[in-house]
Amino acid sequence: MDVNKIKPLSDRILVKPLKEEEKTKGGIVLPDTVSKEKPQVAEVLAVGPGRTNDEGKTFPMPFKKGDKVIYAKYSGTDIKSEDDEDYLLLSEKDVLALLG
Repeated sequence: MDVNKIKPLSDRILVKPLKEEEKTKGGIVLPDTVSKEKPQVAEVLAVGPGRTNDEGKTFPMPFKKGDKVIYAKYSGTDIKSEDDEDYLLLSEKDVLALLG
């Protein structure tokens, strides 16, 4: 699947989880296979138009392409690209914070 062609609908965003190096207190870098937790920081790649209420008013999204966000564990829909990269499609409510 070509992620460049994905256009999120409503209050959804397409993100790429950022890989964080895990280090011990002694400074030893642990490989990805040792890490048990999914990363919870991601870069926003595409943003939907926003949530629409019953009267038809659209509320714009607080994110833009390139923002870094913290999202809830185990949230979103996993997407695998043609080049075997992992992406997530998240709802606005799954995003906990913007990183400045």
